[in-house]
Amino acid sequence: MHITGIILAAGSSARMGHPKQLLDWAGRPLVRVAAEYALATSLNDIIVVTGAAHVAVISALSGLPLRFVHNPQYANGQSTSLRIGIAALPGETDAAMIMLGDQPFVTPEIIEQLIQHWRATNAVIVAPRYQGQRGNPVLFSQSVFAELSAVTGDQGARTLLAARAAEIAIVDIDDQRPLIDIDTPEEYARLIGLAHSLTPGPSPSGRGAAQQG
Repeated sequence: MHITGIILAAGSSARMGHPKQLLDWAGRPLVRVAAEYALATSLNDIIVVTGAAHVAVISALSGLPLRFVHNPQYANGQSTSLRIGIAALPGETDAAMIMLGDQPFVTPEIIEQLIQHWRATNAVIVAPRYQGQRGNPVLFSQSVFAELSAVTGDQGARTLLAARAAEIAIVDIDDQRPLIDIDTPEEYARLIGLAHSLTPGPSPSGRGAAQQG
């Protein structure tokens, strides 16, 4: 069962005043943290959707075994990046894990729990629930790729998730930190304040290390 990760890292982060996927997290850009976490799981391959700060994002991910697709319409909302990511999926893809490039509390363990739950159940959608509140990342089976390709606006897949609510398999995670948004400098400061409670993230997986060497 082939599962591709799609990391959405195209936004300009207007409220932050700086692309938040490039903010520092213990010496690494947030988007690199997200990519290294994804590489530490059993995902078969990973696509990164770039937009704003295209060159800087690619530079931040230098040496990692990733595939990049550029979204020139990133200013029109997250759905444009989602559609481009889905269009870039390999033909053999059975499911896609949609991830954000600015969530350092979404650890490899969380990602892997979603993957293994899908492998065990073959659910249409698998999503985490953090102490009662549903969040990201979300895994979608191939059966809804056409619907993901039709989403519009800046809500990502929320419309699809609402329409398919009865088909979402929930994985409960006893942690609220992955729900933290980083849309403003104040929220970023809060994130940094919580950093001490997070176990240091893994180094790139064997895939990344091999390419770097």
